[in-house]
Amino acid sequence: MSEKAILFIHALTGLHPGSGTALGVVDLPVQRERHTHWPTIPGSTLKGVLRDACREKVRSNYHAELDEQGRVKRTPRRRANEDDAELTAVFGPGTVDAGSSYSGALSLTDARILAFPVRSLKGVFAWVTCPDVLDRLNRDIGLIGYSNTVNFTKPAKNEALCATTEGDHPLLVDGNKLVLEEFEFTRTGSADGPAAWIAERAVQDKATQERIKVHLVVLHNDPFTDFVRHATEVVARIGLDYERKTVKSGALFYQEFLPPETLFYSVVIAESSRRDGTDMDASSVLKYLRDSLPSYIQIGGDETIGKGLCALRLLNKQDLGKQEK
Repeated sequence: MSEKAILFIHALTGLHPGSGTALGVVDLPVQRERHTHWPTIPGSTLKGVLRDACREKVRSNYHAELDEQGRVKRTPRRRANEDDAELTAVFGPGTVDAGSSYSGALSLTDARILAFPVRSLKGVFAWVTCPDVLDRLNRDIGLIGYSNTVNFTKPAKNEALCATTEGDHPLLVDGNKLVLEEFEFTRTGSADGPAAWIAERAVQDKATQERIKVHLVVLHNDPFTDFVRHATEVVARIGLDYERKTVKSGALFYQEFLPPETLFYSVVIAESSRRDGTDMDASSVLKYLRDSLPSYIQIGGDETIGKGLCALRLLNKQDLGKQEK
């Protein structure tokens, strides 16, 4: 028997997940799904950063291993990565040995886009999503055994669904008009259902929860795709000649980042341990991840310049149900 959960990822700073194929002027684009061009975070990236976080938590239990000359043969980090029974049972062996290899008990899907921040004429910015994203979310929460789907209607290409509020609306201008980037949409209905569902589950920060409830917008699939393809941040990166303070030859490149506040989710599947001598069922594997999971983690490149800081939230089907009003 397997145990399943949803891992929600909230980018707090600009995010550069993986590196897609550079076909244009952007040298380092973000990773995207081939068929939708929607941004994604590879499952291998997620599993790697989660393993690293869990390894750091148990590293203090190990001392450096020295050789006969007193030189460090294996650091505490490496020993934890290779020797810790629970860590290797959950994530797989630290070294590959053809004679005793086994698979880790934890699987993660590529993280899928849930909501994308877009500049708004009023209200600073809005999170946008679309019917295809919400349909896929419903399918994935069904996969983990949660039966209450996210209910919504499908807007036309120039229409938008956004929150029902009393008095002055935080996003609308001229009554029922919504302006995102340079595009105008007409509000034709409410997004209260998807907005409340995402706010109460995808993030823990109370201020962000309240903002999502009134700033989430459901668009047609086509404008949503245009925004996630073209409303990212493209930054020029340079290397300077130390003496002349000019750009080194060949040291100018362009890098793409997903903006802060982007929301993703990944499906987490836990199986029983396959490591000889380590008895962990699927529930224990998922509990290990939950107990070891940090509130914040760094994903993708450029850690030392503050990129990729993300808040995490892991919910199984019981947790999803607890959020019901």
